[in-house]
Amino acid sequence: MCLSIFSCSKNEAVDPAECAADRVLNLPESPYDYANLDLPEYFTTNVVGQPLPTSVEGIDNTPFDNPITNEGATLGRVLFYDNLLSANGTVSCSSCHRQEKSFSDDAILSFGFEGGTTGRHSMTLINARYYQRGRFFWDERAATLEEQVLMPFQDPVEMGMTLDQVVSKAQGQSFYPALFQAAFGTEEITSEKIAKALAQFVRSIVSFSSKYDEGRALAPNPGADFANFTSEENLGKTLFFQPIANGGGGCFGCHTTEAFVSANPGPQNNGLDESTTDVGAGAVFPNPIFEGRFKTSTLRNIELTAPFMHDGRFATLEEVVEHYNSGIQAHPTLSPALADEFGNPIQMNFDDSEKAALVAFMKTLTDQTISTDVRWSNPFE
Repeated sequence: MCLSIFSCSKNEAVDPAECAADRVLNLPESPYDYANLDLPEYFTTNVVGQPLPTSVEGIDNTPFDNPITNEGATLGRVLFYDNLLSANGTVSCSSCHRQEKSFSDDAILSFGFEGGTTGRHSMTLINARYYQRGRFFWDERAATLEEQVLMPFQDPVEMGMTLDQVVSKAQGQSFYPALFQAAFGTEEITSEKIAKALAQFVRSIVSFSSKYDEGRALAPNPGADFANFTSEENLGKTLFFQPIANGGGGCFGCHTTEAFVSANPGPQNNGLDESTTDVGAGAVFPNPIFEGRFKTSTLRNIELTAPFMHDGRFATLEEVVEHYNSGIQAHPTLSPALADEFGNPIQMNFDDSEKAALVAFMKTLTDQTISTDVRWSNPFE
């Protein structure tokens, strides 16, 4: 269906809020299916004999009181793309989490409503639901996704609002009452319902349609050679899954399960610096062991989410691989997985062909449907 019929000219010198009633909102007569993931069987079945979990069972952080519904995620989609929910009507959640960039940003730091920049690089939203610990942001300062989605609204750089102002802005737009009614059985608009709807939309963004998935569906386990892979891609996959002690990169230890997400108990230090340049989770948790530690992101669609790391320091996957190959620094809180028996940073000593193979494998995780599926697109376009 189409709500409203005209939009304000970009050349008109008017308050963006005055254009709220003129925007076009394109939604289907029946909501898109967000609730039924239809995951491949290998996503939910652990491989026998595999020391680390391959199944996503048990790591879904969806709370019992906020399951994904088609109507709730539809409302979340509209809220996600609504730039009128910022102080000057120019920024939405999608400004920093762009669908074509796999819900990340190609800028090192994202721009807020007045041109200021965020403190860290924009983390992808893909597979956000698969993190058992359930905390969000690079420093894990948000205890739940429902808490996280409200914080950018209130950030003085990002969107510059109060929650009361967000609710008021939503109340002033004609299409929201019906969307809230469909999602929650009442037209009442509250910040709690906004949080729930946005969280539903974000949790619906799950990737399982890549070249890797095509091969995995026909293979007995992720370590077996995939028939649809090149020899280089299969070599990269072997290095990815093989432990460091056996000549591999041990990458699967930190990017675990078929969702390629962290199964570690909290944020990790991956040796970017020898001394602390950003305290990370150390500012959130009062234990010194958290200093310089950050949440581990999924590798799904990693090819499309450059630049990389919490500060966007690496422009290419080749740079990322070289960091783990030869550039790990001896920070006091360095993850034990990246240190030898004496606590020194590991040196993997991959040759050029092995490094290229790792990059080739990571590119097989690219799922173009994430960037093109209308369910996650801008409903105002």
